[in-house]
Amino acid sequence: MTAVPANADLPLLLLAAAAEVTQAVHAGVAAAGFTDIRPTHGFAFVRMAPDGATVGEIADHLGVTKQAASQLVDELVTKGYADRNPHPRDARARLITLTERGWACTRAADAALADFTQHWSDTLGPAALAQVSKALGRVVTAGRVRPSW
Repeated sequence: MTAVPANADLPLLLLAAAAEVTQAVHAGVAAAGFTDIRPTHGFAFVRMAPDGATVGEIADHLGVTKQAASQLVDELVTKGYADRNPHPRDARARLITLTERGWACTRAADAALADFTQHWSDTLGPAALAQVSKALGRVVTAGRVRPSW
């Protein structure tokens, strides 16, 4: 990891941090054997967990068209990460849920996030990390995280 100059713009540092988190999760998932997954898939997994989602809900979550979300779901179903199920309240819709393989990939992503957080804690110290987390929590709106691509 290359140090960024202290006078770098905060937005660029935040974007760099987000990219590092994404890269760390992607590397951790790949190391766990899930080499056919892209970061965008992980953002879709977040919306599907824990109770499933429709293609429209996934599209809204990712900020893409329903057609793009449908193609992504097709890919996840083909790769064995998701299933299409009857929707319990809407006969016209399908509920997209994670398979056991999808959940295993999600657990690998969670482990990679824990490792990433531990690395920051080791680098900054627990108190500084808690301070950064608290400060960001005061200025960042909690909610869905979308891929930027």
